[in-house]
Amino acid sequence: MIKRVTKFVNEVKVELKKVSWSSKEEMMGSTVVVLVSVAIMAVYIGIWDFILSKVINILIR
Repeated sequence: MIKRVTKFVNEVKVELKKVSWSSKEEMMGSTVVVLVSVAIMAVYIGIWDFILSKVINILIR
């Protein structure tokens, strides 16, 4: 069992060396894009939630 785990860990190390990692600048840029997109979607959904809740309250009364 220990040999299998050791072999697996060694294979993972070899594969991780083959990975093309993004630079810090690319990663920061991508993170900013994701955060801005999430913020825009949150505002959009929040506005629709507010509007629809007001409409439903008017219809219920």
